[in-house]
Amino acid sequence: MSTLLEKHIVELLQERNDKAISLLYDNYGDTLLGVAKKVVRSDDLAQDVLQESFVKIWKKSDTYDPSKAKLFTWLFRITRNTAIDKLRSVNAKTDKEIQIDVSDVYNIGVESTKPELMDMQEHLNKIEDKYQIVLDALFFQGMTQQEASEELDIPLGTIKSRLKIGLRELRKIYGPPTVALLLNLL
Repeated sequence: MSTLLEKHIVELLQERNDKAISLLYDNYGDTLLGVAKKVVRSDDLAQDVLQESFVKIWKKSDTYDPSKAKLFTWLFRITRNTAIDKLRSVNAKTDKEIQIDVSDVYNIGVESTKPELMDMQEHLNKIEDKYQIVLDALFFQGMTQQEASEELDIPLGTIKSRLKIGLRELRKIYGPPTVALLLNLL
C-alpha cells in the first residue's frame, strides 16, 4: 500500500469521515480477517471479530498517532486484541454451560432419599414434640419455613431454631451423612 493512500486514510479517520472505514475495509479487511482467524480459529467468530474491530477502530480513530506506529500496526493490534477478548469470552461462556450428558455426580435416585423410606417417622418420635412438629411440617408436608411459621403460628426465627435443634437431635440418631441428605431435600 502506498504511503500516500495510508496518509489519506489517516486524515479521513481523524476527520471522522465515513469514507475512511470503507477504504480501511477495502485495503486491510482481508488481512485483518486473517489475523482474527488465526487467533479464534473459526470463520464465524473471525467475522464477528472483524466487525467489532472496525467499530473499535472507528471509535478510537482520534487516538491513532502516526508518529508512534504505522496504520497497519495499529489496526493489527486492535484486531488481535479483539480476537483474544472474543476467544476468552467464548471459552468462559462454554465453561459455564452445564454439560448434562457428562456428569461425575453419583445419582442416588429419588426413592432412596424419601424420609418415609428411612423410618424417619419412627425416630422422629424420639425427639421433643416441638421439634417433631417443625420437622413434620417441613419434611413430610413440604412446607417452606415461612409457610410453617404461618401455619403453626410460630415466629420464623423459632421455626429456624427448632429446625436446627431437631436436625441436631436426628444427627445423633442417623449420623451426619443422612442429616446432610435431609438438608438437601429442603
